[in-house]
Amino acid sequence: MDIHTEEAVVKLILHGGNTRNEAYAAIAAAENYKFEEATSHLQKAEVQFLEGHAWQTKLVSRRSSEHEVAPSFLLVHGQDHLMTAQAELNLAKQIVRQYQKQRELETRIEQLERNILK
Repeated sequence: MDIHTEEAVVKLILHGGNTRNEAYAAIAAAENYKFEEATSHLQKAEVQFLEGHAWQTKLVSRRSSEHEVAPSFLLVHGQDHLMTAQAELNLAKQIVRQYQKQRELETRIEQLERNILK
């Protein structure tokens, strides 16, 4: 594995980890009904994923050139790390939406209860 491939693999792992950290921070914020904060974390996660994906694209384009990248355990691990982060980001987005819906329903129930008790 040459130095350029090694750097790209490290970037896949780095940006995949950053994506996951931001996705989980978004879920934690949403759990506390801090939806602006959750949205901010999701946006940061998306940026991190796209940066990692750019590195993955560089690796793929090198595979199709005369500087073909030989598959290795580290390369597969890096790509797997990034793709797992993408799946977790997608799930985090769904979880945040569910917390938003839960909050809306709780607010409606509270309003109905207040109206009944009047």
